[in-house]
Amino acid sequence: MTVGPRFGGALDQAADMFTKAYDSGMSPLEFVNKMKASNQLIMGIGHRIKSTTNPDKRVTIVKEYALQHFPANNILNFALEVEKITTKKRSTLILNVDGAIAVCFVDLLRNCGAFTQEEADEQIADGCLNGLFVLGRSIGFIGHYLDQKRLKQPLYRHPWDDISYMDDSM
Repeated sequence: MTVGPRFGGALDQAADMFTKAYDSGMSPLEFVNKMKASNQLIMGIGHRIKSTTNPDKRVTIVKEYALQHFPANNILNFALEVEKITTKKRSTLILNVDGAIAVCFVDLLRNCGAFTQEEADEQIADGCLNGLFVLGRSIGFIGHYLDQKRLKQPLYRHPWDDISYMDDSM
């Protein structure tokens, strides 16, 4: 499995970064400046293709749903204020789908009434967002497998020479 900070792990890290900044009382500008001063990426911010003029529809759907249906949106609103600052530098430094899911999930856990803030924070710290990432990939993998069976295609196997990294002496 290749779940890490730039692939899947961005969910957990974005939730952690935005939540800690919000909980500390830091302003969005202070957060951006702190991250810049420490030469750290803000997980959940930035996209290679999507921008303020070409928004990611998935992000739009997640944001609109959360703003309309969640009891509170403190972390999402904080992230949207961060986005206003980062997009002044470059239009592609938008809240991306990982960031939107992460901050909305924190808001949902903290405000749905089923968890205390401590319990919600523990779920996030335990990696439940990366678990959701893995679940989504698993569903996709199952779909590919079922399509191959339905289309009566053999399971794809990449050429062994491209992936073999051990020589015969090992």
